[in-house]
Amino acid sequence: MQYCIPGLKTRIKTMSNLKLGWAGLGNMGNPMVSNLLKVGFPVTVYNRTREKEKEVVEAGATSAASLQQMAIDNDMVLVMVSDDNAAKEIFTGDNGLLSGEVSGKLFINVSTVSPETSKILEQACQKQGAQFLEAPVSGSVKPAQDRMLIILVGGKEENYQKAKPVFDALGKLSMLVGPVGAGSAAKLAINYFLGVTLQGLAETVLFAQANGVKVEDMLTIVNEGACGSGITKTKSPAIQKEEFPAAFALKHLTKDLRLAKEQGIQTPLSTPIYDSFKQAQDKGLGDQDVMAIYSFLK
Repeated sequence: MQYCIPGLKTRIKTMSNLKLGWAGLGNMGNPMVSNLLKVGFPVTVYNRTREKEKEVVEAGATSAASLQQMAIDNDMVLVMVSDDNAAKEIFTGDNGLLSGEVSGKLFINVSTVSPETSKILEQACQKQGAQFLEAPVSGSVKPAQDRMLIILVGGKEENYQKAKPVFDALGKLSMLVGPVGAGSAAKLAINYFLGVTLQGLAETVLFAQANGVKVEDMLTIVNEGACGSGITKTKSPAIQKEEFPAAFALKHLTKDLRLAKEQGIQTPLSTPIYDSFKQAQDKGLGDQDVMAIYSFLK
């Protein structure tokens, strides 16, 4: 993919002294760091499993000696980890990001966590004289690779503007949706919609198949009609092949549905949708793609 982002390289050039740190690499973190490197940002990375740093270090990133040192040495640090506990540990643990002198730094949590955890992280940063944004992303591995993520930001306007060139290098759209907590709530909301959509797609195809309609025919009906969407089209080949390598692991969506329930969602579908994905995870499908809900229901 060509990186023709209007004005971005000019903005990065004017911010050439800005040094970025990135904590947490994996299916999403690696392509996101690669995109930052491609447009010219200097990036220092840290991952607990050092082997996962190899790809981006070979692409030009620098490996940090520790989380503490990375926070001290860089102006802006982004964090992408799997859950609330991991995020809290990276920020506030012994030798974590906030364990050194970090006054004036900007920390950005791009992990999907609860609004409450985001507020806790903001308070922890403020106690150390640092600033904080939450910026969970909507999209999975392919959008991350293609710089097509949507970035849902919560925090102060001035911090958002400071970070916007970074967000522009990572996604097709970033939105400041409110104060810290609002970004996390927006991410839980869109992932709830994802869960409802995938459950509905799986149930639809299985119902049609049970009544004599071919799987591929039903998927064509869905995708060529008003019910079709980007996600139904993306997941259709996996259903046809009944192969579900993880672009977005089912266990992560299950976690997000749980967080939405803990945040207070009480809509009629919220409990059965969560229960369905939780049962699929308990049956050993957690590391497969979210569309493996089809296998569970079948």
